[in-house]
Amino acid sequence: MEQQVLELLRATTVPDTETIKRAEQSLLDSYRQPEFPFALLNIVTHSNVDTGSRKAALTALRKYVDATWSPSFEEASGQPVDLPEEARKQIRSQILTICTSPDSSDDTGQNLAANVVSKIASADFPDNWPELFPHLVSILNNNTSDSATLGSLRVLYELVDSGLSDEQFFGVASDLVNSLKQVTTNGNSNAVNQAMALRVLGCCFDNLEQVLATEHARAVRAFLDEAMPPWMSFFMAVLRQALPEVNQTDFANANGVVNKWKGIIAVKIQVIQMLVKVKKVYTPSITLHVFEIFQIIWQDLTNLSPAYTQLFIDRDGEGKLVDSDGLSYTLDALIIEAVDFLSSILKAKAVRSELTKQTQQSGAEQHATSWLQQLLQVMMLYSRIPREEEEMWQLDANIYLSETTSQTANYTPRTACSELVTQTLMEWLNKTTVHALIYFNANSLAASNVAWKEREAVFYLLNQVLKEARQLEITLEAESITHALQQISPYVNDTNPFLKGGAHLTLSSLLSVAPEEFADASKQSLGLALKAFTEDESAVVNACGLIAVTQYLEVLPQSISLPEQANIVAAVGNYLNQHDLQDELEDSDDIKSALIQILRDAMLLDTSNIERSPALDYFFNLASDSADNFMVSDLLVETFELVVQSVADRGADAYIKLCEKTIPSLTGAFHVGSMNPESRLTDLAAELASKLAEFGSDPLPAGFIRALMPPLRSILIQATDGGVVRPATTAVSHMLNKGTMQFLEWSHDGKSSVEISLTIVDRLISAPEIDETAAEEVGHLATSLVEKCGSEVLGTYLADLIRALAVRLGTAERIQFIQSLLMVFASLAIKAPNDVVNFLADININGASALQVVLTKWLENSVHFAGFDEIRQNAIALSKIYALNDPRVNAISVKGDLVVVDDGRIKTRSRARQNPDTYTQIPATIKILKILIDELKNAAYSSFTDFTSARAAAEALEDDEDGDSLASNDGDANDEWEDLATTGDGSLDLGSAKVRDELMGLVGDGSGSAFGERIRDDQTTEYLIGWFKEQGSKEGFGELFAQLKPDEQKVLHDLVK
Repeated sequence: MEQQVLELLRATTVPDTETIKRAEQSLLDSYRQPEFPFALLNIVTHSNVDTGSRKAALTALRKYVDATWSPSFEEASGQPVDLPEEARKQIRSQILTICTSPDSSDDTGQNLAANVVSKIASADFPDNWPELFPHLVSILNNNTSDSATLGSLRVLYELVDSGLSDEQFFGVASDLVNSLKQVTTNGNSNAVNQAMALRVLGCCFDNLEQVLATEHARAVRAFLDEAMPPWMSFFMAVLRQALPEVNQTDFANANGVVNKWKGIIAVKIQVIQMLVKVKKVYTPSITLHVFEIFQIIWQDLTNLSPAYTQLFIDRDGEGKLVDSDGLSYTLDALIIEAVDFLSSILKAKAVRSELTKQTQQSGAEQHATSWLQQLLQVMMLYSRIPREEEEMWQLDANIYLSETTSQTANYTPRTACSELVTQTLMEWLNKTTVHALIYFNANSLAASNVAWKEREAVFYLLNQVLKEARQLEITLEAESITHALQQISPYVNDTNPFLKGGAHLTLSSLLSVAPEEFADASKQSLGLALKAFTEDESAVVNACGLIAVTQYLEVLPQSISLPEQANIVAAVGNYLNQHDLQDELEDSDDIKSALIQILRDAMLLDTSNIERSPALDYFFNLASDSADNFMVSDLLVETFELVVQSVADRGADAYIKLCEKTIPSLTGAFHVGSMNPESRLTDLAAELASKLAEFGSDPLPAGFIRALMPPLRSILIQATDGGVVRPATTAVSHMLNKGTMQFLEWSHDGKSSVEISLTIVDRLISAPEIDETAAEEVGHLATSLVEKCGSEVLGTYLADLIRALAVRLGTAERIQFIQSLLMVFASLAIKAPNDVVNFLADININGASALQVVLTKWLENSVHFAGFDEIRQNAIALSKIYALNDPRVNAISVKGDLVVVDDGRIKTRSRARQNPDTYTQIPATIKILKILIDELKNAAYSSFTDFTSARAAAEALEDDEDGDSLASNDGDANDEWEDLATTGDGSLDLGSAKVRDELMGLVGDGSGSAFGERIRDDQTTEYLIGWFKEQGSKEGFGELFAQLKPDEQKVLHDLVK
């Protein structure tokens, strides 16, 4: 069978889709043949089979195991193969032998085999494979072959990472950690094996963190107290170890240097990552050594800087390399880990106490403290521009811009140093950090022959720190500003583009935290930045000038910036005329974003004559070539929204002029977009049209509907993509709300606007090609139709519409789509609850009444509703349905409270599938009471009085979650290095609406909802308190009250009484 399987495996790699599909299906069909897994194993071990086929055989074996080995596997096919235990035993033995062979030289194949072993072990260990772990540990303890040891480590890594349950891991943890120590401390182990052993140890700590939450916590702590001291000694010894010496000529062969340092660098990186895990899992193990580790890391960074200079600053050494086991082994990766850990350890109380003592000894010159200046020296060295980046940035200024403004995922030593200075030092030392950098530049870089990369690095760090100071609303003293201006200003005329551009950026950040007395300097610097933006020969300087101008516009008083409005807009126009958006700037999204921001800020300085300014022309020019990038597109929409709001605030006449200026551009965009289906220009045009209607005057200007409704109708009749369907639906809804008479007068091809709107709604809720994501705004359109047209205009269509919405609601799945549909019924229920209940009760949907379908969906999803107004309307609508006291409502049974089953075990995904959550069943009236009590609690108890305070709390929460804000300025409070309490239940009830709204919701969009900041709603609170008082006085409420949970009863007692 081997030959047949081998041919199928090779067929899966040919460049023909049909051949691949047939081969894969044939392999699947072979699963039921008992000899199939052995054929794969024979292919893997056959020396005459090519490497690619052997790897394909291992991959096929993993798929076979996933599908057939155990019904508990997520990938199980549901038709397990009846493989005898003897055959399974043979497979286990053979695949383990492949992993741990002393002669293996194929790293990828050994990793694939380890992956298979791990998967089998997750089902069979220890019951059916008790010898697995002792066998692997014996190989580590004996360490007779590097290949066998590495193979065992690879298997153990897969096992510990994903193959063992918490209970299984706890049973082997002690022996495993001791064996890993044997590998790392044994002088016979090579560095790669040591690094891999540390990686396995890291996985052990990840698991220990989970076990610490179980009944084994005390035993784990006792084990760590005993096991960690030798490990800590080993960690510090590794960090002290110097890199092997190389000759100066060796640097000419960068690969030779990398290979010579590969092992020790990989071990050092793993040690630092282990220290991070130790700190996270069991802080006492590291607390006693924290200052010593701080000194070692700092010294190591100092010692490594010459090598880093040789490899990356003077040469274009290759960095961020990773081997087949996922081990990083290049110097730049080590620098990043070391700087990040240094940043973290600077927050330790012992470190800050010692450094604070040294700082205080400097008196008034704290910024000149020796340790701080030495630290900045190290940060400067690693913040220099590497040669590879220098060459790349000169070719593509957009990449330089994204790196400099920290809008990139490319994390480098330069970025890591910036994070340390801006986050750790600024958080702790505040403006002393700024003074220290200014002092460093003036003293350490005073010589005229200082390399430009060193001075540029200081400008880079100072720019980042000044931006952070602005975020913290820090204003520097005039003396500091003057000194910095004297140091930086000369370099705006430097011949080096990076130094010149960096000077412009740093000046703009400096003057953003300057006192008002520097207004003239700001005005002069703004002019220089504009000149750099449009006139300099270097694209790098152009980009820096562009960013500098945007920063000036954000902070300068209008008295300075407003006179420059026309010049700024003209500068953007000149830049666009000099650069081809479709060629030169095709992929320059960061530059396009900056251009949009500068236009936005310039336009918003004064919108009184915006229809006569070319700014909107430039805006639409950028829009036509930037729609395909969603981040740039979002910025365009945000900019347009702000402009429309600003103009609309000036009155209807100003808004009419804006429409006359923008509607032709929008219709042109719709036309161009329709000719290129792959373009996102139509999506953007729909978004802009929606904003223009949403914030427009009421009624809308004459001709508004006639101009925009035809392209929007075409979209909603033909398009399927949610990116264009959603904003087009919203646009039509806004147009119907604000231009009702004009809308009703409009027709197309003999069909009235009402007919067309109903056709659109019907398509959005029933067409199979429209998914729920695309149709999630249909409820707003349907609500607008019902509210603005009513039964007088809709006639019999109204009943058909409500029936269709109820039917679709029964199969709806996405919460946004469900809420959208339900808000139609909420709107109707607020005005005529009895009519809604009667109507729904008479409709049959697959044997159930529409009332049951709608209420069940409504009550089970209300807790997830988003939107401040929507949540309020929902509460009012439900209160009116409840107040009907209709027996048909009370007869409906819905999902109640979660039935909590606490068996003391962590609920994994597999256990959750085997034992899904169950809920009580309660009458709809009780459910309504529970929902309204929850909303009353949220509306009344929220800590936030407005969106601004909610957003501030959200940002603070996000900062804390990043782990970078755990120490206060004095270094005492919130110290992340202290031994945190591990007893008690610290978990959050994520099912709680209050937790959901006030914690999870903090990262949202400001809607005051489950997906945005929840703020105190006095209006809803007042309504619900009055409503509960009214209901509480009615007969029978006491019986319902008794069915509520104690915490729900308490809310009513506390708030209503």
